[in-house]
Amino acid sequence: MHNNGYPSSTRAWLTVGILMLAYVLSFIDRQILNLLVEPIRRDLDITDTHMSLLMGLSFALFYTICGIPLGRLADRKSRRGLIAIGVLLWSLMTALCGTAKNFWQFLTFRIGVGVGEAALSPSAYSLIADSFPPRLRATAMSVYSMGIYIGSGLAFLLGGLVVKFASAQGDVTLPLLGEVRHWQLIFLILGAAGALFTLVLLAIKEPQRQGIGAGVEVPLAEVAGYLKANRRTVLCHNFGFACLAFAAYGGSAWIPTFFIRTYGWSASEVGVLYGAVVALAGSLGIVAGGRLSDLLHRRGYRDAPLRVAIVSAVLTLPLNLAYLAATGELALGLIALHVFTIAMPFGVGPAAIQEIMPNSMRGQASAIYLFIITLIGLGVGPTAVALVTDFVFADDLALRYSLLIVTGVALVGAIVLLGMGLKHYRDSLDRLQQWRPKGAGEASVEAGQQPA
Repeated sequence: MHNNGYPSSTRAWLTVGILMLAYVLSFIDRQILNLLVEPIRRDLDITDTHMSLLMGLSFALFYTICGIPLGRLADRKSRRGLIAIGVLLWSLMTALCGTAKNFWQFLTFRIGVGVGEAALSPSAYSLIADSFPPRLRATAMSVYSMGIYIGSGLAFLLGGLVVKFASAQGDVTLPLLGEVRHWQLIFLILGAAGALFTLVLLAIKEPQRQGIGAGVEVPLAEVAGYLKANRRTVLCHNFGFACLAFAAYGGSAWIPTFFIRTYGWSASEVGVLYGAVVALAGSLGIVAGGRLSDLLHRRGYRDAPLRVAIVSAVLTLPLNLAYLAATGELALGLIALHVFTIAMPFGVGPAAIQEIMPNSMRGQASAIYLFIITLIGLGVGPTAVALVTDFVFADDLALRYSLLIVTGVALVGAIVLLGMGLKHYRDSLDRLQQWRPKGAGEASVEAGQQPA
């Protein structure tokens, strides 16, 4: 251990690597549906709107509701243990998705996946914040958050390869389960892989809790009071990043189907090509965002995470129009740039939360952040695109216009909210320095109180 109490660099990056792999697994389970729209629609006899509920709202609603109590547990209990339980639960539910015979069964199991995955990120953010000093935190969070894009990319790649294999081989017969479709086989394999991964989590060692409020158990009322004191920061940050998530999830959920419907590409072609773009461009973008934030932080910009998010939205807005107006191959190249820029803020967003919260509130604040961005981004984003396609244009081939409208409005909203939040974020950084837990004999900062 170093004198400052943080783990060694090797131990810290090992922790990030393992947590990132867990995040990869969770995003494969979460995003695999996006490539399997047509076969699942056919076998379960459902519409685009039904599919959007499976891709988004059913998962997001329970992911977010369960995240808040699990975030509070992450501030008090073993974070590694919480993650292990969550991985086992979501893996079981993913496997059960492969046995679903109708929409309602599938919906129930997707809810279970959401409950299990809710245990991961609040605990992971807390572990990473206690493993790295502030000057490296945004980069470390971004490396963890690479799991979003590696997982999503692998979901498309895996889905594309299995679709291609299944089209040649037909259905598969398994012991006990009998004949299963190729999309069902994907879920069964993913569930087994997740259960085995829990053994890898044993390599994580809980770091010492660091920073203001470390080791202090704070009553829920005091957490609420602190959030109220920082409400302008929290609202601008959380809803600004939620707009970015809305654009990102709304686009990624339907871009594969856009290529299939508009250009006649096969699901296997889209899976391999788009999966590679998402994994590579998204990973580079999210790490670039973290590095840029840490660089700005070292140069004195204390609101660096929000600045990176604003840059992301400004760059993505014209690319959002460009890839939808281009032809197939050119569109794929422009999507690579689009994925790079939209990925930039998703590591710095949670890092910003860690910087303005006492240690004993980080898990809970992270869970609230995840509640908002997931419910709005994943819960509403894909469904908003589907509703515009189904009820505004009433034409499956109008998907490009639905994507343009929904994601464009969300990006403008992000720029406005995050711009409003810059000053409030700096105020919250000052407010944290004078906070003390009430149990320590000093009054904590109340709403409206300004730093001396």
